[in-house]
Amino acid sequence: MALSTIQETLVLGLILSIMSFGVFISFRILNIPDLTVDGSFTTGCAVSAICTVQGHPLLGILLACIAGACAGLVTGFLQTKGKVQPLMAGILTMTALYSINLKILGDMPNISLFGKATLFSIVNPSQNTVYNISLALGIVILLMFLLYLFLKTQLGMSIRATGDNEDMVRASSIHADRMKRIGMAISNGLVAMGGAIYAQNQGFVDVSGGIGMMVVGLAGIIVGEAFIRNKAMLGHFIAVVFGAILYRFMLTIALQLGIEASNLNLFSACLVAIAISLPNLKKRRSKHA
Repeated sequence: MALSTIQETLVLGLILSIMSFGVFISFRILNIPDLTVDGSFTTGCAVSAICTVQGHPLLGILLACIAGACAGLVTGFLQTKGKVQPLMAGILTMTALYSINLKILGDMPNISLFGKATLFSIVNPSQNTVYNISLALGIVILLMFLLYLFLKTQLGMSIRATGDNEDMVRASSIHADRMKRIGMAISNGLVAMGGAIYAQNQGFVDVSGGIGMMVVGLAGIIVGEAFIRNKAMLGHFIAVVFGAILYRFMLTIALQLGIEASNLNLFSACLVAIAISLPNLKKRRSKHA
């Protein structure tokens, strides 16, 4: 594997770990499998692309976060106010977002950012990959620090408690439904941020680019937790980053071995299924031994 490929894979892994942070909040903290991710990731890409084309890449990342948070709020309202099952609520929002994302892109299925100023070209005009790694790593570390501080606040602790034991939270006079909505907004805001930065790094946006991103986010979490078993919150965040990078290297190696790009989602799904099933299979084997 060439050095340039390793560096580019590392940058991509770091960027996708931002999206995995969002999946971590919904899947691990709130204990909700949120399929909105597939749509909100593309929303982040689309909003970022349109702003970048207009010459405002940094504003694009901010607006992408807001758009993603709004998508998460819609899913949260469907769950809490509409009493829609979490899985169905995510599917409904994801389906609606496909049309919305197409409208954001001006009814075009894809947009190229070639020749446009992006976050990476502004900070790193020479396009040195090492600088891109440093930039992506800096963003990830900053987000880890901010999330860690937020989850230590009263609001953050309430969101965590809602995912752990909703009945206890309600008995403590905490508005559990509101905590869910806030958590879903933060989750999808982070997912959209990952999409926004991903779009500016890749230089193009496709309206179907978010398909399978929920699985990608889960892969980062599950693969990371298989290697880093620290139960502290900061340990979880480090595991997510490590897992996202390792997962991306797995995909790169798979491509190097001749697996077609169209089969990568199948590879991802199989990888996640094996990673989830393996601990349970080991427990069963130890019981029968």
